[in-house]
Amino acid sequence: MNFGEKIRLAREAAKYTQAELAAISGIAKRTIQNYESGERMPKKREIYARLANVLNIEESVLLDDTAEFVLKAQAELGARASRQAEQLVEEVRGLYAGGDLADEDMDAMMKAIQDAYWIAKKKNRKFVPLKYRAAEEE
Repeated sequence: MNFGEKIRLAREAAKYTQAELAAISGIAKRTIQNYESGERMPKKREIYARLANVLNIEESVLLDDTAEFVLKAQAELGARASRQAEQLVEEVRGLYAGGDLADEDMDAMMKAIQDAYWIAKKKNRKFVPLKYRAAEEE
């Protein structure tokens, strides 16, 4: 179950409309709609905590390996890396959409691709000009 489905089910269980959830959480209604449709995921960890608090569920229910991967990319490498990580996740999901791959195998494949992403980022760091590396380390 992806993040959008989790939000929708939790919202419905709490008997909130999207507009009510938006008003209570302080998150725009359109953003809630984007989360539920799978078009977007939160970019900051505090959004997960805020939604979990409003919906009276554990934050860990909303966070999965994919969300952790995107948040880690954001924290360590910035917005561009976060967008790349999110795009990578979506492309991998699309690759296996409608297939017969077991969930455990899909999770293992996603983990392997995420590990490869981090290895590539570390390996390619040597090609970043020094003036930009100094800015990243601050």
